[in-house]
Amino acid sequence: MTERRIRVLIAKPGLDGHDRGAKVIARSLRDAGMEVIYTGLRQTPEQIAETALQEDVDVVGLSILSGAHMTVFPRVIELLKQRGLGDVLVVAGGVIPDDDIPALKDLGVAAVFTPGASTRDIAGFIQANAKRGC
Repeated sequence: MTERRIRVLIAKPGLDGHDRGAKVIARSLRDAGMEVIYTGLRQTPEQIAETALQEDVDVVGLSILSGAHMTVFPRVIELLKQRGLGDVLVVAGGVIPDDDIPALKDLGVAAVFTPGASTRDIAGFIQANAKRGC
């Protein structure tokens, strides 16, 4: 029996209108052998959590540039838990001040990748930490 590929949801919450970085990450994760679902721009936390449930993902990657991460990310995590997805690995990327990273980790974000992070490091972190559903 072969092991199921890691399923990753890449989401752009909030009002960001720029998704080049999210698309680069999505492509690099596909190249690393993962199955990637990209939600597109301007997703609500409710849409992200519902898509995570419907797509049976192992990982939710949140990409943000707007500065709303301290509002939007906790809401996504809360909604994931409400849907029974508390064991889904949540990672974040984008323009996030270093001072906010500890608070995000306390809320349940497993890792925060800021501009300049290596796509190889991101894929490696996910491969090492994602729980594959069956």
